[in-house]
Amino acid sequence: MVNSLLHLFNENRDLAFAISIFISILIAILAVVPSVFITAANILFFGFWNGLFISFLGEAIGAGVAFILYRKGFKKRLEKGLSKYPKLKLLINAQDKQAFYLIFSLRLIPFIPSGLISFAAAVGRVSLLTFFIASSLGKLPALLIESYSVFTVIQFNWQGKLVLVISGVALLYGLIKKSK
Repeated sequence: MVNSLLHLFNENRDLAFAISIFISILIAILAVVPSVFITAANILFFGFWNGLFISFLGEAIGAGVAFILYRKGFKKRLEKGLSKYPKLKLLINAQDKQAFYLIFSLRLIPFIPSGLISFAAAVGRVSLLTFFIASSLGKLPALLIESYSVFTVIQFNWQGKLVLVISGVALLYGLIKKSK
C-alpha cells in the first residue's frame, strides 16, 4: 500500500500534497481504513516533519469532513448503534467543555477507532468548531507517536525489520494461545 502511494506521489509530484490530503479525507470518511499507510508514505515522500504536518492536516480536515457528512446523513441510524458504548454515550449527550474534553481524551486513546468518535460526536450535540479543535489537538500526540514509530521502522535495515516481524509473530502467537 505504501509503495502504491509513493508511486502515485512520484507520478504526480505537483499534486502529491493534494492527493495526500484527499486520501486522508477518504480514510476518515470510511472510518475503518488505518491511516498509518498514508502517514508512512507522507514521511517517506515529504520527509519526517513535512510528512507529519501533511498527515496532521489531512487527518484534521478528514475528521471535520467526516463529522459533517455523518451529521447530515447518518445521525438517526447511528444513534441506535452507538448506544451500546457507554463512554461514547457520554459524548453523544455532552456539550461545550465536557464535549471538548471527551473528544480530546478519546482521541488520545489509540485503541478507539477514530470513526466511532466522529460518529458519536456527529450524532450528539457538540458543535463542529468544538469537535474540530478537540479532535485535532487530540490527534496530534497520537500522530506524533505513529509518525515516529513509522519513521523508526523505516530506518531499520533488514535485520531490524526481521526482529520486528519475529517479535510481532511471537506476540500474536502468545495472544492467540492465551485467548484459547
